[in-house]
Amino acid sequence: MIVKEFLELRRDHRTMAMIIVLPLVLLVVFGYAASFNVEDVSTHVVGPRAQQVAAQLHEPLKVDKIDPAGTAATAHETLRKSDADVVVSTTASGPSTVYIDGSELFMAKAAAAAAAESGGQLKPDVLYNPDLKTSWVMVPALIGMILTFIGTIITSIGLVRERQAGTLEQLAVMPFRPSDVIAGKIAPYFVLAAIDMVIVAVVGSLLFGVPFNGSLLIFAVGGAVFLFTVLGIGVLISTVSQNQGQATQLALMTMLPQILLSGMIFPLESMAVGVRWIGYLLPLTYFIKIASGTMLKDAPFESLWMPLAVLTGMAVFVFSAAVLRFRRDLAPKQPSTKSEPPSGPERSEPLVGAR
Repeated sequence: MIVKEFLELRRDHRTMAMIIVLPLVLLVVFGYAASFNVEDVSTHVVGPRAQQVAAQLHEPLKVDKIDPAGTAATAHETLRKSDADVVVSTTASGPSTVYIDGSELFMAKAAAAAAAESGGQLKPDVLYNPDLKTSWVMVPALIGMILTFIGTIITSIGLVRERQAGTLEQLAVMPFRPSDVIAGKIAPYFVLAAIDMVIVAVVGSLLFGVPFNGSLLIFAVGGAVFLFTVLGIGVLISTVSQNQGQATQLALMTMLPQILLSGMIFPLESMAVGVRWIGYLLPLTYFIKIASGTMLKDAPFESLWMPLAVLTGMAVFVFSAAVLRFRRDLAPKQPSTKSEPPSGPERSEPLVGAR
């Protein structure tokens, strides 16, 4: 029995990946990405003493732009558009005001600590999350995580159930295109996930006091495109899985990087470069930018078009791959063209003993 079990494990490549590869991935990810220390904070300095104050700033404040003609209004607009994490507004005399983007929690804490060490020369003013509440940052990310869970695990299991029940093969003889089948299968999950998105956003706002300051239209469009992307991933998982156990394994393996490397828990800026690029390939990374930008900062469309465009490209790519995979699964089986020798009295060669 022991030998038999080892042989079965050797043939089950997905289980072997879960046993061997996943622990190594977790070790590397937590070793390089599990850090809350932010070393570089993007900083703009504006006002009449911008040059002088910029020369006195030290880590983690990294000066990217100096604008002597800028004002406090310029600082607010810069943070609203996410062009910088911190803007130092100087005056002709007296201490300077450090405007901090509170929607980036760990970045804001690092900037506030740097301002506190200035000996009164920098006065911190946290915007969009004045009390630096964790719930204000986590609720927009949790919306994306819930949509990811429904789109990958629930969708892939539901479609694999069709394969196990044998009803998927019946669709091959029906007048449906692969895209029709996919649309029909994911429509219920899309509706349920959209309802969940609304419920979590409303409950999060009421229960934790998270504001919703931005455009409902941008938030809805971003959520819809993101949901199409994760639903496409769920369909892809179902096409390479033979049973619900395999689908669950693959869905968990795709969800884990999104939770760890999307900036939901650990800030992307604190990750090593070799790991950080993975986060920029994950759909949840861009939805978090859209959700937090609209809910906390009332970010305009021109500052969110990039994550929206990336999510749209991901949705098109994933759905195209899902349709191609499904077309192969739904293609009717072609009858074998290989000729078989006739049997019985139709055989051409003489029978043994026949005259």
